[in-house]
Amino acid sequence: MPIEIKVPDLGESIVEATIAEWLKAVGDPVKAGEPVLTLETDKVDLDVGATQDGVLAEIRVEQGADVKVGDVVGIIDESAAPAGQKPAPAAEESAPTPPAEEAAPAEADTEPEAEGPGRVSPVARKLAEEKGVDLSQVKGSGVHGRVVKEDIERYLAAPAPSEQARLSEAPTQLKPPAEKPAEAPKPTPGWSPTPPPLQTRDGKREERIRMSRRRRTIAERLVEAQRTAAMLTTFNEIDMTAIMALRARRKEDFKARYGVSLGLTSFFVKAVIGALKQFPRLNAEIDGDEMVLKHYYDIGIAIGAEEGLIVPVLRDADRMSFAEIERKVREFVEQSQSGTLSLEDLRGGTFTITNGGVFGSLLSTPILNPPQVGILGLHKIEDRPVAVNGQVEIRPMMYVALSYDHRIVDGREAVQFLVRVKELAEDPETLLIEG
Repeated sequence: MPIEIKVPDLGESIVEATIAEWLKAVGDPVKAGEPVLTLETDKVDLDVGATQDGVLAEIRVEQGADVKVGDVVGIIDESAAPAGQKPAPAAEESAPTPPAEEAAPAEADTEPEAEGPGRVSPVARKLAEEKGVDLSQVKGSGVHGRVVKEDIERYLAAPAPSEQARLSEAPTQLKPPAEKPAEAPKPTPGWSPTPPPLQTRDGKREERIRMSRRRRTIAERLVEAQRTAAMLTTFNEIDMTAIMALRARRKEDFKARYGVSLGLTSFFVKAVIGALKQFPRLNAEIDGDEMVLKHYYDIGIAIGAEEGLIVPVLRDADRMSFAEIERKVREFVEQSQSGTLSLEDLRGGTFTITNGGVFGSLLSTPILNPPQVGILGLHKIEDRPVAVNGQVEIRPMMYVALSYDHRIVDGREAVQFLVRVKELAEDPETLLIEG
């Protein structure tokens, strides 16, 4: 009975995906729950598993194609073969496998020898091609020394020691017993293989690489943010002396007690929440002709992943301790590197913090993350001369930038919001109260 492989519900606001990779080929056995293909969405990559045991009978949508929720992308035939057993051509399955010397009928060994050098059954030849086996090294046990399927399987299961080196160099699917050659890096899911460089009329070379779905979505959302929002940016600078001193005093005890380092993120999450409570329009969104003021604080933390910027969300960050924030952010970074972030981690968010300083940025204008109306940009900390009580001192200073949607946030509010963030960061003891 054919079972359809459908694109599952991908979560909030995600209706399309790209087939990043088929993990099974037509004819491969599959088990219920076993991943069959990988979908790339604009947020995370998802494995789609088989719902029944069977055999992958058909691939309807090839790798790299875009699909929508509910689309049928392949077919599993649950009656084609026993679970876990790869199907064979009808000639092989028409009867139980006989002993090797009697395998001629089942292996279709009566076909003409003109098929290729040596005496090899079509089924054995196909299996040898799939496994990268040199047929000249296989001794046949069929009629008149013909190589049959069982000979290939026996050869793969117990290769002779003298053949190990050859097998490690051949493109087989076996694990080499000794040193494994270095593998080429896997292509980024959703990206097409790089075509050869194109020759242009002026003699320069160029190449075309298809954008991943995530990169396309990032591009669309950034353009949409600039087109639909009245986006402005205001700047200020923060003297980081107090935070740096507090971290220096507490970092060892903090790490020993909580198992995580005391970073800058928790300070600014707390400072942002304190400022949002005072200026609630920056924790809102526009819905038609209404402002939706949110009385909860789901703070997005922008992370520069390999495939593009992602923004996992700290849920109810106002209820989290410094240690919980630092631990969760570290977890987000590790998951972004391993590709294990879930859609729930990326859903929603009421305000975003992005830190270009980790890459060396001194000053930038962050772009809004719709439908949010505010985003705080942090930057590199640099020692600079500043006036303190009429004296010039060298202090660790950081520029900060607030981009906001002028449709509901006035310039006065935005400036005062950023000043409040500055005040809280420069006097971190107040974060215990305000944050």
